[in-house]
Amino acid sequence: MADTSDTMAAGENLSLENVYDIPVQITVILGRTSMQVSQLLKLGRGAVIELDKKVGEPIDIFVNNRLVARGEVVVVEDRIGVTMTEIIKSDKH
Repeated sequence: MADTSDTMAAGENLSLENVYDIPVQITVILGRTSMQVSQLLKLGRGAVIELDKKVGEPIDIFVNNRLVARGEVVVVEDRIGVTMTEIIKSDKH
């Protein structure tokens, strides 16, 4: 007779495998700002837009428009990436 905990674990792994190929949208918010359209139209190449976050302050990471983590910007070779430093616990189960 098979151990029920082994059977349950195998069933949970199988059901988890069903979601591996589901695409999700990941959004990283570096910061926000507001400006008038006239100011926006005056921006040119190389313009700097000041954001509401400070250097070193954690950035927000959203999955499907839900805040799931905070992290830091990292440079990987010639690309920008994000490393998660804090997982945000959800009230929903």
